Amino acid sequence: MSATQVRGAVVSRTPVGDYHHLVIAAEGIAESARPGHFVALAVGGADSGMLLRRAFSIYRTSTTGRHGETVEIVFAAHGKGTRWMADLAPGDPIDVVGPVGRPFALPKEPVSCVLVGGGYGSAPMFALASALRDRGCAAHLVLGAATTPRLFGVLEANKVATSVHVTTEDGSTGTRGRVTDVLPALVDDTDAAVVYACGPMGMLRAVSDVAEENGAWSQCAVEESMACGIGVCMTCVLPVEGEDGIVRMVRSCVEGPVFRGDRVRWDAVGTIPPGTLGGPR
Repeated sequence: MSATQVRGAVVSRTPVGDYHHLVIAAEGIAESARPGHFVALAVGGADSGMLLRRAFSIYRTSTTGRHGETVEIVFAAHGKGTRWMADLAPGDPIDVVGPVGRPFALPKEPVSCVLVGGGYGSAPMFALASALRDRGCAAHLVLGAATTPRLFGVLEANKVATSVHVTTEDGSTGTRGRVTDVLPALVDDTDAAVVYACGPMGMLRAVSDVAEENGAWSQCAVEESMACGIGVCMTCVLPVEGEDGIVRMVRSCVEGPVFRGDRVRWDAVGTIPPGTLGGPR
């Protein structure tokens, strides 16, 4: 499947806790989007010196409605590009490339699954939960964040998931602690076959470890910086072990962003580990 570049337009931008919910009218993207795909947005406007796109997991899509096809994302205003996005208003133009990447793989048989979202990394988990339940799978959702304003989608989670578990590091909502504090028992109690995760890299590593220790497969949507979104610039590479046991530097935007958690060399992210194909010996 190839991505489409579209000159879209902002439909709405709504603050949600510490985040922003952005709806974009963008023809040709929604129909082929699957949970785990992302879009790459040009930021700063036509006269901006910000050349690199910003990548965001797709939260929801719609193929019908008065605005035509729409794509929805959730983002935090951290840097210059996302602060520009936080000032967008309805009708503002925005250049969109999508859907990009490799989405989450769905089980072929009905099994129990656990879905873990950290902060606004929970965005793709709601469509994934719906897709899993359509296949007869149980979808147990864990949402975690440092504090309540950094959670996303708790109310929606109760509508789409088989069960919902919430953690905050300050204890302001749900269980005090991190997602990995509740995850081992949940994977064991539900006899989960697959654990899906999206969020900060440190969380993904921890979730992958918990899944492996409890006999479950993990699929992790990584958050490496993705500048071009089409595999050309090589800014988003990370070390991943292949089926043949060889570690390669692979592009998150093309081969990912979803990877098997047990294949990613989490300890070496940001480096080229010794023994990597084509790397240092």
